[in-house]
Amino acid sequence: MGVKKYKANNAGRRNMSVSDFAELTKGAEPEKRLMLPKRRTNGRNNQGIITVRHRGGGHKRQLRRIDFRRNKDGMTAVVHSIQYDPNRTARIALLFYTDGEKRYVLAPEGLKEGAKLMSGSGAPPVVGNCLPLAEVPLGAEIHNIELQPKAGAVLCRSAGSKAVLVAKDIESGWAQLNMPSGEIRRVPVNCRAVIGVVGNIDHMNVFIGKAGRSRWMGRRPHVRGTAMNPIDHPHGGGEGRTKGGRHPVTPTGKPTKGTSTRKRRKPTNKAILRRRKSRRYGILKLY
Repeated sequence: MGVKKYKANNAGRRNMSVSDFAELTKGAEPEKRLMLPKRRTNGRNNQGIITVRHRGGGHKRQLRRIDFRRNKDGMTAVVHSIQYDPNRTARIALLFYTDGEKRYVLAPEGLKEGAKLMSGSGAPPVVGNCLPLAEVPLGAEIHNIELQPKAGAVLCRSAGSKAVLVAKDIESGWAQLNMPSGEIRRVPVNCRAVIGVVGNIDHMNVFIGKAGRSRWMGRRPHVRGTAMNPIDHPHGGGEGRTKGGRHPVTPTGKPTKGTSTRKRRKPTNKAILRRRKSRRYGILKLY
């Protein structure tokens, strides 16, 4: 897997790069029974009001039903193919279980066609297997992590993401994870995680190259607040060119760029042992 660059034969191609898709299985077709239609919202809520700006258009997509629970315990699955998913940065793997069921899972780095995977307690801690944090060896790189047992994975699901298991206490029922941001968080040891790093690591090195390519992905143009009128944005207006005249805020006046927006009494605050930004330790990355 790597990044492919183009010759600069026009302005759109200059500096543009794409993934070479070398890890994908040639000739593999998406499993139609695991696909769903994707309804577009274009950043609007159920009342038609825009709640997320700069969304709309883009290429038509279909959702792949991904197995984030990995709850077929004790049953061996064979990796049939590694496929592309337009709805996420990671690659997905199509698994064929011994009972005939087929499921999509996130493909970790190094997973090959024909590999055998297992889930549940007692599974060996090898790349692609899913097991409780209580059985994961210390120092292991993991992804696709649950926050609540049997609720499905919510952490470390994008391309190249990983967390490191730094400590665990079976008696207290908690495990400590070093997150990609440097944050140290505790998670119940009954939660499951997948061994390895999410694939498509070079996704961060892909350069979009032109505005039209962003439109293909459903991203509309972003207009600066200082270029607007006062009625449209708090930074708008003023004689000549100004820098806004106030601290950076959103169009609704909410502070941004450096101001904390997390709720102080959020229940999950007690699960964060050390934040990613610490006055004492600075920004931490322990892996």
